Amino acid sequence: MLNVPSQSFPGPSSQQRVASGGRSKVPLKQGRSLMDWIRLTKSGKDLTGLKGRLIEVTEEELKKHNKKDDCWICIRGFVYNVSPYMEYHPGGEDELMRAAGSDGTDLFDQVHRWVNYESMLKECLVGRMAMKPALPKDYHEEKKVLNGMLPQSQVTDTLAKEGPSSPSYDWFQTDSLVTIVIYTKQKDINLDSVIVDHRDDSFRAETVIKDYSYLVHVALSHEIQEDFSVLVVENVGKIEIVLKKKENTSWKCLGHPQENHNSFIPKKDTGTEIVKPYTPVCDSLFSEFKEPVLPNNIYIYFLIKIYPAGFFTPELDQLQIGDYVSVSNPEGNFIISQLQELEDLFLLAAGTGFTPMVKVLNYALTNIPSLRKVKLMFFNKTEDDIIWRSQLEKLAFKDKRFEVEFVLSAPTSEWSGKQGYISPALLSEFLKRRSDTSKVLICLCGPTPFTEQGMKMLHDLNFSKDEIHSFTA
Repeated sequence: MLNVPSQSFPGPSSQQRVASGGRSKVPLKQGRSLMDWIRLTKSGKDLTGLKGRLIEVTEEELKKHNKKDDCWICIRGFVYNVSPYMEYHPGGEDELMRAAGSDGTDLFDQVHRWVNYESMLKECLVGRMAMKPALPKDYHEEKKVLNGMLPQSQVTDTLAKEGPSSPSYDWFQTDSLVTIVIYTKQKDINLDSVIVDHRDDSFRAETVIKDYSYLVHVALSHEIQEDFSVLVVENVGKIEIVLKKKENTSWKCLGHPQENHNSFIPKKDTGTEIVKPYTPVCDSLFSEFKEPVLPNNIYIYFLIKIYPAGFFTPELDQLQIGDYVSVSNPEGNFIISQLQELEDLFLLAAGTGFTPMVKVLNYALTNIPSLRKVKLMFFNKTEDDIIWRSQLEKLAFKDKRFEVEFVLSAPTSEWSGKQGYISPALLSEFLKRRSDTSKVLICLCGPTPFTEQGMKMLHDLNFSKDEIHSFTA
């Protein structure tokens, strides 16, 4: 376990520290903007100095790289060579150097937690930290400690020969958060592959990897709040589960092992109950479109993406007419009166975060006479990932109040539309109200990093809290 001591960041004499307690940007040289950095990362230049290799980095090796022209920083167990980024960092080189040759997770979280550093620095990735078993002096087989490494005795000969590589886990903490990181060593992991359950002090995270199941199961040493977040970094197969402490105290250990903790075994049908939140949608974006309905109109429509390697949706995909699933009472905090007398409605959606927008879009265009403009900016990875593309394009053609823009992060060379991720530049161009007095509502939904970044950017663009609604993906 790597426990990073709390530090003051930015430093008292830093260029980022101002009298009011806020932060100011450091003037950058010409040709050192964010777009310049993006162009550099796409140029094919070797930014790590390792010619494309990924390595395991020991603490001793990390400490050696502590100079401006040779600066490695660890964030959440992954090491980046940030030397090429020095001149592009808006906070200045001195702030990056505060974490040079060390773990900068705590410093990063205090200032830049909303930043998608994995995307920003993906071409600078050196590798991951080599984890050391943290065994106490009186360690013996009956008292396994939570060191994040799978004991060799638990890896069967069959698994070693035929199965995928064994995952491992680690954990980190700040004053208010505990982050459990699972390293799956696979690249086809997604949110649907992870089931997290917290009851009383028992914490359980099961990850399905091909035909195997990896389990982290502990009785937590301290109390946590009910809400937590799960982030999957698909390109490196890393899962981050962020827990909120009830009290801002330092944890000496994560907790005590429970049944099957840190095990990696073939998946079995154990009858586990699975709960997933989904948003009901309309049957179509066109209000006049009607399907035949059963007596008493007992249809509920869902738009669900099937992940072939997932834990839940493949089973859902196999359901037949006559099968049963349990459905909870509706949850949510969107109030329909927010749409009344609205003039401009802006929708920001990423992936399946589009689903809450369906009913909002349909209702607004049908029932709000004051509405002058509805605009949807829809972020996806590829063209094939765009949900209901044909319906959206037909709706834009039919109703001149509606506009849609597609933004792809991994388009083909034939794509002529917008590219990239959510950014201040994209939002500034997109979010143009008809007049300074127009009543505006901005709805956004997507993965947690998308929503967090979007909320901060909207506040920076001077939209008020009353003008923004964030859905939970």
